[in-house]
Amino acid sequence: LAAGIILVAINPYKQLPIYGDAIIHAYSGQNMGDMDPHIFAVAEESYKQMARNNKNQSIIVSGESGAGKTVSARYTMRYFATVSKSSSNARVEDKVLASNPITEAVGNAKTTRNDNSSRFGKYTEISFDQNYQIIGANMRTYLLEKSRVVFQSENERNYHIFYQLCASAMQPEYEHLKLGRCQENNLLFT
Repeated sequence: LAAGIILVAINPYKQLPIYGDAIIHAYSGQNMGDMDPHIFAVAEESYKQMARNNKNQSIIVSGESGAGKTVSARYTMRYFATVSKSSSNARVEDKVLASNPITEAVGNAKTTRNDNSSRFGKYTEISFDQNYQIIGANMRTYLLEKSRVVFQSENERNYHIFYQLCASAMQPEYEHLKLGRCQENNLLFT
């Protein structure tokens, strides 16, 4: 195994105009180092290596809570969908990330550093055909922090799903769960 390019990115905590389609097209087909360091440069190099060497590629997005890992992964998938000229009507990143609200409800919690902190890892595998167009994707989650079910640090909350269920407790389809208000639940902290 060989390590490739390493990009250090910092979450600016605001929208920047550096992720649009014009920027994707600017990085498409460029050699690494010809343009400024960018998540699109890493994605382009990975895409070219896949096409040139016909070998699987991996991009690891890592960082602390609130670093922007999910957003970086989304930009990478959008880059692949755009440069591969995927013929799908719905962009593949939209399909893959459509499951995010459910995944985040079950696997995200409020921490002192991030209101929507992922408490799990995600492995997303994107499949390409012989023409290097996206034909599908598979997302797996792992390392769910089970300890958060029964314990939260001061000023932190449990997984979002518990609060969402309690907020819906009075709806007829959930009455049989006898959830009550979140303040009445020993497992929750508000």
